[in-house]
Amino acid sequence: MADKKQAARATTTASRTLRNSLSTRRAVQRWERQAAQAERLETCEPWLDNCTGHGLAVTATAVIPTGGRPRPPARRARAGPARPRVTRSGFSLCPPGPLFNTGAGQHILKNPLVVNSIVEKAALRRTDVVLEVGPGTGNLTVKMLEKVKKVIACEIDPRLVGELQKRVQGTCLANKLEIKVGDVLKTDLPFFDACVANLPYQISSPFVFKLLLHRPFFRCAILMFQREFALRLVAKPGTKLYCRLSINTQLLARVDHLMKVGKNNFRPPPKVESSVVRIEPKNPPPPINFQEWDGLVRIAFVRKNKTLSAAFKSSAVEQLLDHNYRIHCSLHNTEIPENFKIAEKIQTVLKNTGYSEKRARSMDIDDFIKLLHGFNSEGIHFS
Repeated sequence: MADKKQAARATTTASRTLRNSLSTRRAVQRWERQAAQAERLETCEPWLDNCTGHGLAVTATAVIPTGGRPRPPARRARAGPARPRVTRSGFSLCPPGPLFNTGAGQHILKNPLVVNSIVEKAALRRTDVVLEVGPGTGNLTVKMLEKVKKVIACEIDPRLVGELQKRVQGTCLANKLEIKVGDVLKTDLPFFDACVANLPYQISSPFVFKLLLHRPFFRCAILMFQREFALRLVAKPGTKLYCRLSINTQLLARVDHLMKVGKNNFRPPPKVESSVVRIEPKNPPPPINFQEWDGLVRIAFVRKNKTLSAAFKSSAVEQLLDHNYRIHCSLHNTEIPENFKIAEKIQTVLKNTGYSEKRARSMDIDDFIKLLHGFNSEGIHFS
């Protein structure tokens, strides 16, 4: 009987020792993971305190339980660049270097061949002043500083501003660089001859139109966009991607697709492919009120597969045009009949211009200019 009790006691002791060993091993693995992350972020002090408080000792090669045997060093990882990891806050951990906020579109162009190709296609001159939006760590900026008179870099993240300043500090390029900290969409653009930028994709559309409406005119812009956005810029009437963005951009500028750029050329890599586009503003611009033009195009492209006759039957559209028509008549002392209906006048204009059964997806710039002239000549305005 005593032997059985002794055997049971030994079994209990062995199982308890095994559980303690497993829990210790799990604690060691947990602290090792925290140590790796702390090393990347250069904040190892809290990790060391945690290890000491839980009875763990730190050696040059491993974390071990106090009084235990050292664990063997980890197997060497395969050669190659470290894979970036995205934290819950949206920052990418990709050592060495700063944290990149991928939620704000911070994807740094790292391939020097792509950088050189962009600079060559910009055809920069020694006397040029270049505007760059989102310079990041300055891979593209430094290349341009070697070729131009001045680079004006607009950056919203103060951390990356510091990285860029450190990169050119103490060199002959520092005097050529001017950094503006802030949101480029909320500030007035300075004078520049060319714009070369790897844009944050979130501001692509508003920045393009801010650029095209900028005065005085610039020579050209070489911009990096998301692939789908770039293809929309150059889309032709009748194609699947043809939209309001296409016709508005092509009204004010000549747009060319230059090259495709894969996601692996960035650090950290984005989830989409990219393209480089060249934009040359038309000088002089077409003699068209852009607010009027955009109002017409907006209505037509709400449902680009519908006929214009159906698109203009919307009650909201009729209410807007009726309001604008009454303002026009009051300004020109024109009497409005009692039985006047704006819907009938709209359909009359569409039939007289021959666009009643046309669809926006197949209409080019000349078609919309004729349609806009037809509406304006009858006193119907869109702004």
